[in-house]
Amino acid sequence: MIQDLDHIGIAVHDLDEAVRLWRDVIGLRFEGIEEVLGEGVRVAMMRAGEVRLELLEPLRDDSAIAKFLESRGPGVHHLALRVGDGAEALERLKEKGLKVLDDVPRAGAHGTKVVFVHPKSLNGVLAELVEVPDES
Repeated sequence: MIQDLDHIGIAVHDLDEAVRLWRDVIGLRFEGIEEVLGEGVRVAMMRAGEVRLELLEPLRDDSAIAKFLESRGPGVHHLALRVGDGAEALERLKEKGLKVLDDVPRAGAHGTKVVFVHPKSLNGVLAELVEVPDES
């Protein structure tokens, strides 16, 4: 079911400043910025070899990232795991008794479909299952 680690999500207050830090100071490759209006976030993807970091800045005070920043401050928000079929993965996890935050896969950044698994089901880690669109 799990194909690979897709990315690590990091909540930030200021996306432009975070991009400068991770690109100019740390040396990661910047891949671009996108707004995901349904989630109320602005997202920047950074690459370190095969691993990507997803920097997340809230666009609205009621977004999940804004609430996370308010309660916990900036830092690691989630681990994203790539799956072949998000709907199938969702059903398998529900059958195994895991608490999921989505009834169906929803639109994510870069044309993906995503499903979130509650941290209480995974030792305190919020997991995002990512179905990447077929590039053919």
